[in-house]
Amino acid sequence: MDQTKPWLAQYDEGVPAEVEIPNRSLVDLFADAVRESGDATCTIYEGEELTYQQVDDFSERIAAYLLDQGLKTGDRVGILLPNSPAFVISFFGILKAGGVVMALNPAFRLAEIETQTIESGIRVLILKEAFYTTVKTQPFMNDIRTVVVDSEAGTVLPDGDTTWEKIMEAFAGCVPVNVDINPDDPAVFQYSGGTTGIPKCAIGLHRNLVANVYQFNHWLVNTEPGKETILVAIPVYHVYGMVLGLNLAVKMRARMVLIPDPRQLDYLLDAIQTYQASIFPGVPSLYAAINHYPPVLEGKYDLSSIKACISGSATLPIKVKHEFEALTRGHLVEGYGLSEAPTATHCNPILGENREGSIGLPLPNVDCKVVDLESGEHEVEIGEIGELIIKSPQVMAGYHRRPEETALTLRNGWLFTGDVVRMDQDGYFYIVDRKKDVIKVGGFQVWPNEVEAVINKHPKVKEVAVAGVVDEHGNEATKAWVVLKPGEESSTEEIRSFCDQYLTRYKIPKHIVFIDELPRTTVGKVLRRVLASEE
Repeated sequence: MDQTKPWLAQYDEGVPAEVEIPNRSLVDLFADAVRESGDATCTIYEGEELTYQQVDDFSERIAAYLLDQGLKTGDRVGILLPNSPAFVISFFGILKAGGVVMALNPAFRLAEIETQTIESGIRVLILKEAFYTTVKTQPFMNDIRTVVVDSEAGTVLPDGDTTWEKIMEAFAGCVPVNVDINPDDPAVFQYSGGTTGIPKCAIGLHRNLVANVYQFNHWLVNTEPGKETILVAIPVYHVYGMVLGLNLAVKMRARMVLIPDPRQLDYLLDAIQTYQASIFPGVPSLYAAINHYPPVLEGKYDLSSIKACISGSATLPIKVKHEFEALTRGHLVEGYGLSEAPTATHCNPILGENREGSIGLPLPNVDCKVVDLESGEHEVEIGEIGELIIKSPQVMAGYHRRPEETALTLRNGWLFTGDVVRMDQDGYFYIVDRKKDVIKVGGFQVWPNEVEAVINKHPKVKEVAVAGVVDEHGNEATKAWVVLKPGEESSTEEIRSFCDQYLTRYKIPKHIVFIDELPRTTVGKVLRRVLASEE
């Protein structure tokens, strides 16, 4: 056993130290599934099913349309859709045409859509009809060539834009597109807080996502090819959902049950029971909600089909794990990942030992070090605290148009994660703190700088600090400490209402307190951690 990788001894039986990852693209991955399992169900959504062959046909039409519009290899195409067949079809259609998927959160406010659209350079936007009128009139849309609207039949749009229905009709029976897709081509842009807390586009190459799919396909030792159903409740507009929901399903020839809104628990639980979902990636707050949902406790739902659940984006409380496993008789394990290595690098064994508070073991093909926090040049001793750095085939190519941040984050082939960790003698890793100040709210990233910038716009506010606070259940929330201008008075409701004009709901601080002054270092930097530690 490799003494420099003690985690290998803890792997489940059947998980190799190194996975053979083919030099193939996501388009190749999907083509393999169509060729081998074309008649099998690919997507299930609101009771309707599409086979792999049907998704392939429809995505060819999207690809042909994009090429007809002059899309060039490397052009970004935005998807502003919830979990749905249209997203899956658009995803593969964009990639087949040589485009780069830039997925946007449907809950975004216009300011957020504008920022990411401009910075990423989106040239075509695919969205739901409900967003069209509002988005289309914005000045930032002038640089977008065309808009595709997933709409009801008969919708009429201005010249230049089109509907999903018209594309499906106009390109039916089209000759399959023939664009040369290289595994080293960019496949997705994913916004991340990086190591500095400033949102930026991480460039995920085809080979990055393919590598992570193959790693997890081997990690899930209690599953069988062609026999699984994945509950895709995590958003596919994030690489977590793209990899462990959408593309893992493709690799496994699995059915993907698409859940547009996981907050509708009856809808989600009915889907698990009806379609016998066996794999369920999610976030701790969702598993906790299921654990305490009265109809579940009353035995209304049979959840015994669940085999494997990967929990990410936040710490998984051991109580939530045990309660969920008792309900389902499946295995719920905590993992760790980041957008810069789309999507996961660590996970607890599915069948083996899970250690409380641990993010688990590095996946096959993943090398890790814990280095000193000051220089990042010296590896610390086992058990000591340092920054986690990673070298693996899923590590991103860099940040879009941000060479300085890329050079800071990627050094000599190693990804500096910005997360402070320790490793025990058996190779289990534990998150101690975040070197970066990003807040994880229900699995979504919230950047303090962004929230602070909004609150600072309020005419009564002198200054503000924002940080994450964790409750007794392990859930993280955003809190704002506000200093008002002399003589001003305000309220929590007023500040939250102001934020609602500019921020998605999950970014709005859950807790707001008014204080006289902010703690600072001798050079004037606000001490967010001091504020958070006083909770």
